[in-house]
Amino acid sequence: MHRSHGKRFASFTAASALTAGMLAAAAAPASAAVTLPPQAAGFDYQIGGAYTPPSGVQIVSRDVSAAPASGKYNICYLNAFQAQEGADGDWPSDLLLRDSNGNKVVDPDWKETLLDLRTADKRSRVAAKVGSWIDTCASKGYQAIEPDNYDSYSRSKNLLTTTHAQEYIKLLSAYAHGKNLAIAQKNTPELAGNRVANGLDFAVTEECGEYEECADYAGPFNNRVVDVEYTASGMSKGCPEWKSKISMVRRDLYVVPQGSSGYVRKTC
Repeated sequence: MHRSHGKRFASFTAASALTAGMLAAAAAPASAAVTLPPQAAGFDYQIGGAYTPPSGVQIVSRDVSAAPASGKYNICYLNAFQAQEGADGDWPSDLLLRDSNGNKVVDPDWKETLLDLRTADKRSRVAAKVGSWIDTCASKGYQAIEPDNYDSYSRSKNLLTTTHAQEYIKLLSAYAHGKNLAIAQKNTPELAGNRVANGLDFAVTEECGEYEECADYAGPFNNRVVDVEYTASGMSKGCPEWKSKISMVRRDLYVVPQGSSGYVRKTC
């Protein structure tokens, strides 16, 4: 299966002010105060750098280091399952996933070390650090979070399982809901059917048109799906059926800001 985009371009590394116990004690049901993104609304994926949203955009996803876009539904992007490239030192050594030889397990595409989610204690400690970033999203005025690399287990040399990923994301969803933030499932269609149990409110997908996976998310998430495509092929496959049901946009692979070399943004 294809993989998550898995890239944050900022180097935000807030020190955790939370305890594992705060997260472990939280309950997972969605908060009544959570606001979901509008359906089939104009979307722009700006995790590579913020810029003024184009006309017609109602939903914007930006990195946690950026300010939200005024007057829009804002999704706060977090790299929640992997360490940023070059930022392994920001994490305790034992929270970096290692194989039986003691070597770090690294995402080959983005050169990011996977986080070790194999025990309840480690999941709680990782969640406590990510929770400090969620605090930042809330304080800046975002409406939702997008924790990336939910599917890191698929790149873990079989050290991580879907159970590890889901037990961890339940901690994040509980904490986000406690801050009145919605939480997205990022990619990972094979787990979409478990979205209620995992406390997930909507989906942020990459190339669901290209890989003909949009239905895998649209059903469980009641069409609360925002999708970014990276090719003309993905748009031609996805737009005819999905443009009136979900939010869909084409961006360049590195999602650079408007005005930068390589910038691409197209709609159905």
